[in-house]
Amino acid sequence: MFSFFKKKPKPVETPAVEPQASQPANRPAAAPATPQATPPATVDIVADTTAQPVSPTPPASAPAVEQPARKQSWTERLKAGLSKTRDKLGKSLAGLFGGGKIDEDLYEELETVLLTADMGMDATVHLLQDVRERVSLKGLKDGSELKGALKDSLNELIHPLEKPLDVSGKKPFVIMMAGVNGAGKTTSIGKLAKYYQQQGKSVLLAAGDTFRAAAREQLMAWGERNNVTVIAQQGGDAAAVCFDAIQAATARGIDIVLADTAGRLPTQLHLMEEIKKVKRVIQKALPDAPHEIILVLDANIGQNAISQVKVFDDALGLTGLILTKLDGTAKGGVIAAIAKQRPIPLRFVGVGESIDDLRPFNSKDYVDALFD
Repeated sequence: MFSFFKKKPKPVETPAVEPQASQPANRPAAAPATPQATPPATVDIVADTTAQPVSPTPPASAPAVEQPARKQSWTERLKAGLSKTRDKLGKSLAGLFGGGKIDEDLYEELETVLLTADMGMDATVHLLQDVRERVSLKGLKDGSELKGALKDSLNELIHPLEKPLDVSGKKPFVIMMAGVNGAGKTTSIGKLAKYYQQQGKSVLLAAGDTFRAAAREQLMAWGERNNVTVIAQQGGDAAAVCFDAIQAATARGIDIVLADTAGRLPTQLHLMEEIKKVKRVIQKALPDAPHEIILVLDANIGQNAISQVKVFDDALGLTGLILTKLDGTAKGGVIAAIAKQRPIPLRFVGVGESIDDLRPFNSKDYVDALFD
């Protein structure tokens, strides 16, 4: 029997607070509200909606307002986000693609370039062998033709990671999120909530990161921004929070539950045991859950991402990955390393801080943005 079943506080729902209308000029202001009592240990927080102020119409003599810049498409944002990796890779490849003869010296230079882009030894060896075969098969003669062969080879390697997450068929569909501190896990949860809301899905968030200071408040802020329910506890057990969230989602007919968990390093074995417990308790609340277990990775860590994937996969049985912060790193080639060593579906990639900067992974878009 798990510890959270003992003396577990009864969840109490706190209704959303309706925005107060402004008082007429000839009516006295209302008396100040009586302070509310401290909420119980478990709170159900629903983000409030407030009216947006309307900008006054400028006078006729006012200067024309400058039109806002055109919003970039996702492809443009992905290309901009991969600029550091592309610059690092492109500057090195420019000489190789310059039209020189394809020989062993060129292959040695290509090997060095791929390794410096953090593609890893296994992926680099695979790509070099595949490129050699393509060059021989097509009878390519000079370096200018090598670019197309390399692009095709890389796309073929990482394409198996392109498997969009299907959340249909289960209600609620429970997504358990894991990752180390600072990887962008909680932020990704907020962005995922918005992504699924735009598809007409109802979403509930479980603030299961009970270890990190202000983690609960951060998730509440995302809940308010997206106008979704957040199930949280003031301290307590992460597994209990997830259990409460799934029960609440089942009772209300919610489509998707996003369960946050505490960030932890793969070397913290006692914390890895705790996250295994969270998974077991989720299964107690809903036998076939969690339906998706996602590891959030920071692209800045390069090859260290491989060790994280292996440890979390061995502990939890990962079904998907999210790679964040591709816009802040020159190590975007790590996707190739993941594809070669532990090809777990890469569900989403993030290239910025905007709430719309988390999108499903597309291998062709990635390769095009990396080279062009």
